Amino acid sequence: MSTTTLEKTEAGPASTARPTRRTRRRGERGPLGAALLHAGLALASLVAIAPVAWLIFLSLGPDKDDYLHPSKILGKLTFSNYGFVLQHTAFFDWFKSTMIVALGTTLIGVFVAATTGYAVSRMRFPGYKSLMWVLLLTQAFPIAILIVPMYEIFSELGLIDTYWALIVINCTTAVPYSAWLLKGYFDTIPFEIDEAGRVDGLTPFGTFARLILPLARPGLAVAAFYNFITAVGEVAFATTFMLDDSKYTFAVGLQSFVSEHDAQWNYMAATAVLIAIPVSVFFYLVQKNLVTGLTAGGTKG
Repeated sequence: MSTTTLEKTEAGPASTARPTRRTRRRGERGPLGAALLHAGLALASLVAIAPVAWLIFLSLGPDKDDYLHPSKILGKLTFSNYGFVLQHTAFFDWFKSTMIVALGTTLIGVFVAATTGYAVSRMRFPGYKSLMWVLLLTQAFPIAILIVPMYEIFSELGLIDTYWALIVINCTTAVPYSAWLLKGYFDTIPFEIDEAGRVDGLTPFGTFARLILPLARPGLAVAAFYNFITAVGEVAFATTFMLDDSKYTFAVGLQSFVSEHDAQWNYMAATAVLIAIPVSVFFYLVQKNLVTGLTAGGTKG
């Protein structure tokens, strides 16, 4: 009797024990959250890819009015538009001009922005805070009101219809943002590195060039990409300051397919796809550092 009672008593708690529920760690998503996240990312990817895919699809239509009836393009896909653009337009002149202006803007703009951002981040001189706000204020002026005075200035300097005019103009647009970006990135680099450079006998510029710039590579990559795409996509100043057809950039060359009463959309689409190739190549060269550079300058630590 006692033995049976004892066995029941010992087996009782085991039979009524409930399995412990797994505690979700902080930041860990459940199945529903993960599914919603992936669905949102997939939708965002489709939204980003759709315009590019549509542009490529239209570029394969042989007629200028195919965009009005896109379903008919499937039955007559052709690469003739690309052949026409490469053989019967000044595409390679546009490419040369665009690369000169874009690379010149990138090199000069990043150098000026990096030195400015580093000086404001590390040095305390009269007006160093006002300098950054003045740079930011320059972005408040619309391009339209700057064209006439800038044209007069460049005309006096003999820079009309030269690549230098566009490089300087693009730098005035890209440098303020790039300087703010790099200043925030330089703030994340410890001051002890500058002190170590001074102990080793380096000049301030030597410390900047040999120690700081290698550490700021992600920020420089973001600034370089921003300067590059700014120069490639600029239209207003390039249209005004470039008089020679052979010096047109891509953005201006695209306008040659548009007349007062007509637009050759098939050639424009093919040219736009070709324009995207050098931009994509430049993006591929700097993409390893883009994410780090975009996020690191947002906090100081």
